Amino acid sequence: MRFYSVIIPVYNRPDEVDELLESLTYQTYQHFEVLIVEDGSTNTCESVMAKYSDSLKIQYFFKENTGQGFSRNYGFERAKGDYFVVFDSDCIIPADYFESVDKALNKEYLDAYGGPDAAHSSFTDMQKAISYSMTSLFTTGGIRGRKKHVGQFHPRSFNMGISREVWERSQGYIITRMGEDIEFSIRIHRLGFKIGLISTAKVYHKRRTSLSQFYNQLHFFGRARINIFRFYKTELKLVHVFPFAFMSGVVVWSLSWLLSPLLFQIGAGLLALYYAMLFLDALMKTKNLSVSLLSMATSFVQLFAYGVGFMREGLRYFKQPKPSGLNRSFHP
Repeated sequence: MRFYSVIIPVYNRPDEVDELLESLTYQTYQHFEVLIVEDGSTNTCESVMAKYSDSLKIQYFFKENTGQGFSRNYGFERAKGDYFVVFDSDCIIPADYFESVDKALNKEYLDAYGGPDAAHSSFTDMQKAISYSMTSLFTTGGIRGRKKHVGQFHPRSFNMGISREVWERSQGYIITRMGEDIEFSIRIHRLGFKIGLISTAKVYHKRRTSLSQFYNQLHFFGRARINIFRFYKTELKLVHVFPFAFMSGVVVWSLSWLLSPLLFQIGAGLLALYYAMLFLDALMKTKNLSVSLLSMATSFVQLFAYGVGFMREGLRYFKQPKPSGLNRSFHP
């Protein structure tokens, strides 16, 4: 029977950890341990652990703040499992998660896997709208959590598993933030391991609760894509440039009325068509009018914020001396 080690890095989020751990108590497959790695928090979740000491095999570690990537490495080093599973602290895990993963690995073994994320029925309309924006074909190009996706599949560390052999050969994350999971996934591929999506290994991902928080997160994601480009020049795809093109187009369109009212009207029509299709898609998927309307706002914020971060880090990249090879540094 395969034994799993669940590694959860956390920084100042005890309430989220409480929800996550509670969801793990309902697992139909019980052969796993949980390692909570507190990454230098001032508001720790140590007191939360006592609630689950009888229902879960759980270990708690407190360490200095080094970021989520190196905190996951800290957990890998102390894990006893045959297979390591990484969750973000803002996830809720369905009761059949490990049963689904184990069944899939027994049917077709993967050295590393990723799973999709979705919105739980208990989430706020804003959280559901953000979840739609982060998984929609109209915003991400279908590269997250789909069997059919653009390019090579890269598991993300909100819901990701690796074998012990992958950890031993790769030694885990070499950067701790700003695209650390994508870099790790690329390196696993290049080491020759078999990676795939387990579509039934779904988690409910709470993400952010406001548009301002969501903007900051996606701005960071845009910067992270350029950080990946620093290491792997071939990993920048056309779909990654789309948010920058969208952001640039919106800026140009908003100024075009000064030069050409006709051009402004054409741009307004194209933007209206895009958002009409996005709204209808959101309505079909969520079956919720409020969430669908909010999805128009969250999708705009997502694309614009990512585009700004992408541009900002891109300009910084072209101004900086170019490092050679991989290194264990973080580009802040």
